[in-house]
Amino acid sequence: MPAISFQSVSKTFPSARGKLTALDHVTFDIEEGEFFGLLGPNGAGKTTLISILAGLARATSGRVSVRGHDVQAEYANARRQLGVVPQELVFDPFFTVREALRIQSGYFGVRNNEAWITELLESLGLADKSHANMRQLSGGMKRRVLVAQALVHKPPVIVLDEPTAGVDVELRQTLWQFIARLNRQGHTVLLTTHYLEEAEALCNRIAMLKTGRVVALERTSDLLKAASSNVLRFKMDSQLPAEFAHKARVTGRIVQLPAHDAHEIEDYLAAIRRAGLRVEDVEIRKADLEDVFLDVMSAKYQQRVAV
Repeated sequence: MPAISFQSVSKTFPSARGKLTALDHVTFDIEEGEFFGLLGPNGAGKTTLISILAGLARATSGRVSVRGHDVQAEYANARRQLGVVPQELVFDPFFTVREALRIQSGYFGVRNNEAWITELLESLGLADKSHANMRQLSGGMKRRVLVAQALVHKPPVIVLDEPTAGVDVELRQTLWQFIARLNRQGHTVLLTTHYLEEAEALCNRIAMLKTGRVVALERTSDLLKAASSNVLRFKMDSQLPAEFAHKARVTGRIVQLPAHDAHEIEDYLAAIRRAGLRVEDVEIRKADLEDVFLDVMSAKYQQRVAV
């Protein structure tokens, strides 16, 4: 039995131009104990899918279940299995951090939870803020509290919707160490993130959404194997030669070009020399998940789903 199952899930919204399709027959399972990544550009349907999973929205068609419990027909049982960290900072300004966690425990009928609350506070770097009012916390600290609230009832399935958006490096490291520990203990984790290096480092398997459709569903290692084997990276202040400018990913002065072999790298560098251009800090690296993501998103509905 999968930890999470999406079966032909579609979601449409009314709009001035008719129906807007946010999800289009999304189908995949997440197995018990997996660390699973759900990736896609803004507007791809990731948050809509998670909202349906959490019972905050209703699918137009299809079925979603959590550990065998249908999220609509068995909402209470399904919700007890989930701990969801939302994108938005939502908090009650009238309670301290520890009080907020006690109240959250009560929502799930969990009593005598002080030992676990204390462990959460220590593991997420909140121990010295336990008696602070939620209004007094910084944005990063409030996000730590959201993570603690999602985990306070020890859910077997953890859903993280952009948990490190806009937070500092320390929180990211603290959070991932703690979540990785829970995953090793058997908790299933579903992660959405725009930090693709996090997904590459953490996720065993990845689904990519584009305009509400699954366009890739494979093990992370297999996705990386399918990418161009190398990337030529350098810095320059001039425009690239027109013959390969369309292939480049340019960020400020940094240029990155896909290269399948040494011959292709030589061709790039020879064209740059012929154009009389100067480059700095030349290096060759292996393709990463960001390269794969851009390749998949550039192909119109080119589906890469492992059987």
